[in-house]
Amino acid sequence: MNVIISIVVVIIVVSSGAAFADAGALWAQHCASCHGKDGSGNTTMGKKLGMKDYTKSQSFSDAEAANVIKNGKGKMKAYKQLSDADVKALVAYVRTLKK
Repeated sequence: MNVIISIVVVIIVVSSGAAFADAGALWAQHCASCHGKDGSGNTTMGKKLGMKDYTKSQSFSDAEAANVIKNGKGKMKAYKQLSDADVKALVAYVRTLKK
């Protein structure tokens, strides 16, 4: 029984790590050009658009962040092609950027 539980725990940890790695790749592909690799918004486009620094402040709910990623807001385009799991992983990734 303990072996089965151990195997399940390993599968969960490995799969959650893979999802996090995928979120990092999604961030690099879709978000970093404006928001910066570190989430500071310290990029040419980020400065031009007045991006918020996510390393300092994240005054939005997970649901609000997911909605903006999926549907866009202001000058940010919508990423409707992302699955709900990808959006959830991106929101979790953004939360790791705050220092």
